[in-house]
Amino acid sequence: MQSDLIKRVNALIYIRVVIVTILLDSFYIFRIGYDKLSHPQWLSYFIASLYFLTIIYALVLRRLKTIPQYTVFAYLQIIIDIAAETMLIYMTGGIESQFSFMYPLSIISAGIVLNRRACLVTATLSSILYGLLLDLQLYKVISISTDTEFSERDFFYNIFSHFTAYYLVGFLSGNLSERLHRATQSLKERDVVLSDLKAFSKYIIESMPSGIFTTDLNRRIISFNAAAQEITKMSRADVAGRTTEEIFPFISTNQPALERVEGEMLRNGESFPVGMRISKLRDASGKTIGQIGIFQDLTELKAMEAEVKRKEKWAFIGELSASIAHELRNPLASLKGAIEMLREKKVSQEHADHLMEIALSEMDRLNGIITDFLLYARPQGINSQPFDLHESLRNVVTLLQRSESKGENVTISTKLDGSLFITGDSKQMQQVFWNLGINAVDAVSDGGDVDIYTKRNNNSVEIIFKDNGMGISKADIEKVFYPFFTTKEKGTGLGLAIAQKITEEHGGKISVESGGIGRGTTFRVVFPLGKS
Repeated sequence: MQSDLIKRVNALIYIRVVIVTILLDSFYIFRIGYDKLSHPQWLSYFIASLYFLTIIYALVLRRLKTIPQYTVFAYLQIIIDIAAETMLIYMTGGIESQFSFMYPLSIISAGIVLNRRACLVTATLSSILYGLLLDLQLYKVISISTDTEFSERDFFYNIFSHFTAYYLVGFLSGNLSERLHRATQSLKERDVVLSDLKAFSKYIIESMPSGIFTTDLNRRIISFNAAAQEITKMSRADVAGRTTEEIFPFISTNQPALERVEGEMLRNGESFPVGMRISKLRDASGKTIGQIGIFQDLTELKAMEAEVKRKEKWAFIGELSASIAHELRNPLASLKGAIEMLREKKVSQEHADHLMEIALSEMDRLNGIITDFLLYARPQGINSQPFDLHESLRNVVTLLQRSESKGENVTISTKLDGSLFITGDSKQMQQVFWNLGINAVDAVSDGGDVDIYTKRNNNSVEIIFKDNGMGISKADIEKVFYPFFTTKEKGTGLGLAIAQKITEEHGGKISVESGGIGRGTTFRVVFPLGKS
């Protein structure tokens, strides 16, 4: 506020010099009406005194410090200007003077430099001095010669018209000045708010731990925050004007917006992982003006992920070992008990035969556990060949119809019309279908329906095994693909785990849905077309 007032007071001094130079000096140089002056030398003294006052004003201005002092100084200048204008009018003919328009200049100056009140004060003082001068001229208190005879009515009308003009100028310039001051103040406040917001935004961007950069429409980097410099070990000067592909080689030129991408870049000669998301940069009107990218150094995150995977691996191995030990312990215990009783030879032949059958059965059970576990754990090569999916499913259905698990009241329905060729290992995929099918048949062993059908999508085929059996509880549905997890009295609990492993090795996905106990179960296998 104080700086603005200083500028306006300074401007008033300079404008006064310009006006004096242009108007009065031209009047003096071109001598328009100069010969009518009663005392021509007074005009020279008058012009010199105005220049001298300007020097005085400039010296006084340097000593002012507070706003009240500048305000009083501005009022003093305007009052002296009005007095000088009155003197000029007196010297140039009073009522005949062409310099009566100088008063409105002072009125307007008061509005620009000060406020509306100053405009009205200046208009009042101008009216009083002008009216007093013309009254003194009219009643010949002061001697001012004129070329034309003016009546008393001419004097009063001239005074009235000038009074009206001065107050109109004062009123209008005062209102305009007030609006100008308010608008200026409002703009300043907005500038302050905008500057604060810009600074705040800059502080936020510079304080963020993620690297942030912006580009123009040609994908050339404009800004690069502190975190970006720390991550890449590049300064703003190093990246300014270069394209994003030059700095981040893993980004393609047609990188779609809002898509996360990961890659590696060099830092001090060593590569490190970076995760990045690029979005469109828009202005206030929503027009795209470039791109904004946010990226992070994934070195620590990748290390943590590797550590988590390592711990999960060992935890899984431990859990799997415990499950294997549990599964092996039961048949071994039965086998040991049968052999010990046979060794004592204290049992009847019939009982001995029964114990032998138990021993053989438990051996078969052990062999089944080991076989299934090896099938699950051992990496298997995929003999990928085109095969008829529907034909493979029909073969599985035929085996299910003849299986011992299928009860008399179990109905197996299919929708497998025609042929549907896909690429994969037909034997392994048939193992998946068999495991899912036997699981569904076991779920409705007391009576129920099993539906097996396929749905073809754009780039994939979906194989559905649906039953209306007892369903799976919410607590168990997340565990059905865990090795050795089973709710059956018989079985190793590896069937669904093997099915999931084979499906994923073929690039597919397997999922399970169940509304809960008593609401049936649906298994879905999504398999990509044209891929192995």
